[in-house]
Amino acid sequence: MINRTRLEGWIEELAQFGQDPLGGLTRTTFTAPELQAREWLIRKLKEIDLDVTVDPAANIWGRKEGLKNGLPSIAFGSHIDTVPNGGKYDGALGVLTALEVLTTLHEQGVKINHPLELVSFSAEEPNPFGLSTFGSRALTGKLTRKHIESVTDAAGNVLTERLEIAGGSFEQFEQTVRPPSDFVHYLEVHIEQGKRLLTKNIPIGIVRGITGIYREKITVKGQPNHAGTTMMGADRQDALTAAARLVLKIEQAATDYPIEELVATVGEFHVRPNAANIVPGEVTFTMEIRGESDEQLSEVHNQIEETIAHIENDRNVVISREVVLNQAGVPMNQEVMNTMKTIATNRGHETLTLGSMAGHDAAHLAELTSSGMLFVPSLEGKSHCPEEESRMDDIEIVANVLYETILKLDEKSV
Repeated sequence: MINRTRLEGWIEELAQFGQDPLGGLTRTTFTAPELQAREWLIRKLKEIDLDVTVDPAANIWGRKEGLKNGLPSIAFGSHIDTVPNGGKYDGALGVLTALEVLTTLHEQGVKINHPLELVSFSAEEPNPFGLSTFGSRALTGKLTRKHIESVTDAAGNVLTERLEIAGGSFEQFEQTVRPPSDFVHYLEVHIEQGKRLLTKNIPIGIVRGITGIYREKITVKGQPNHAGTTMMGADRQDALTAAARLVLKIEQAATDYPIEELVATVGEFHVRPNAANIVPGEVTFTMEIRGESDEQLSEVHNQIEETIAHIENDRNVVISREVVLNQAGVPMNQEVMNTMKTIATNRGHETLTLGSMAGHDAAHLAELTSSGMLFVPSLEGKSHCPEEESRMDDIEIVANVLYETILKLDEKSV
């Protein structure tokens, strides 16, 4: 079984890179702290005699060969970049549990049939370059050279230059792509980033699917006018009050939906002219709906469309919409899920099968190979903040389930 003390020590070691004065970690993509964390990880991989490579997307790979030639790999890992002033568990825990599994196998001299590959994906988090799940999308061919050339952040840093510093290659970027035949499974450990496991006091989450995300930019156009001389009622074409009605409907549609794992959010809002003595003439905001299936997303979306038509008529405004993201939900592999559940049950642990309401690299890997995710409970459901925390008791349980799942899948997939 895994070494709990060592894993706990690694969590604290990696958390030294990117410490933020506000109390969390700022280890965003291709910055100096993230490059230091990369160097730390590469050293650890080399210490256990893995074949270490950095691909053109700057994904870090550590490979342990299997006994049988020609078999595809079992890959597992996550990412080590963070959001600004984030926590030390999101992403990093998946990489560190993978490192601990490989270290335990190395120490104990366990022989495996398939090659095992730890992967730390580049830029999973939203980042200043505006390209999240960067490494896993490059691996699957969804992100190409044309998407990254000429990209800069607000400070003027050039993405392709930072990529090269991290060990990647713009010229060879398309060579990041690997065929499905390279892999037999992909596994990822992650914190839940919610309270479902904690509320039920269950130590292991088995992810059945990763949420679909639908996002629109919505613009409500009315008529700006003098706030004192424009009488209430029909004289006003107030874009803000019309938008407010729509925002409340978006919340209501998701709240009333019979399935808990569907959410809707308005997280960005701009009012123009934005002055105290002017009736608002235009409002722009983002609407995001997350749900496990296209059917769920469509049902809520249809309710909102009906409301938009009523608001335009009642409020004498024009509402325009632009789809900015329409990402389908991704199911995890049933065989992998069943293996995880059997192992957890045999070890005497209760599990909860649940959907992931956040996006992960595993969503892209699922297009290459059979994939699965294990969730660790998050205290108070907090994530993307300094208070992000998971208990070592839960981490140890999930790490051991990962360890045994890899061995069982290695045995079954020959």
